[in-house]
Amino acid sequence: MKKLGIAFMISTIVCFVHLSEAQTLNWKSLKDSKHILHVGVGWDYSLSYEIGYSYRPNSQKNLFLTSSVSVPFGENILDDFKTKMGIHLLTFNGQKLKGGITVNGIFRRYENPLVNVQNFGSELKGILGLYKNKWFAAGELGFDKAIVSKFRHNETYKTVININVQDGWYEPATGGNFMFGLQTGVSFKKSDILLRVGKVTTQDFKTTPLVPYYLHLGINRRIK
Repeated sequence: MKKLGIAFMISTIVCFVHLSEAQTLNWKSLKDSKHILHVGVGWDYSLSYEIGYSYRPNSQKNLFLTSSVSVPFGENILDDFKTKMGIHLLTFNGQKLKGGITVNGIFRRYENPLVNVQNFGSELKGILGLYKNKWFAAGELGFDKAIVSKFRHNETYKTVININVQDGWYEPATGGNFMFGLQTGVSFKKSDILLRVGKVTTQDFKTTPLVPYYLHLGINRRIK
């Protein structure tokens, strides 16, 4: 029962702080751009904002190194946040049809009046779609996994809810979410306006998060 409760908490946390990331690109409009700055807002349980940066190494035409941080709107901006670092790789490069993968390492923090949780996780996502100079549309399928989490409960939780609860690191038996949806965008000379919508379901396909949908609107600024 204790392990089930821990797994449920971690799965819930993954859903609460998930936000779409900065690796949404129009590969057709990139040209020789090496640097991409990203800002965006999104809804997934709460309204959040995000900033990100992507860099393309000189020797890797179809690879970007990426990083991003997302934070819910609110007074205490450091209570909840998520950071990502990873790669975005174009694996299929047709004239118009293109496909790729993103792989990220994740660190996130979640706090409420009862518990503070820090979590390390990973994310794998694949995309496939139609890309043109002025616009693109693609489908996406991803998996977000909570790997290990550190719980620190406050005194109210320890004395009122569960006197036997223990603080510390836990490796969950579950805590993963599948994400599937659509991404699209309109491209201009040096920027892209991006939209992502989709649904989230837990890895057992039997339950859904409290808010099982995500929405993200962002802007990429391409820099030589």
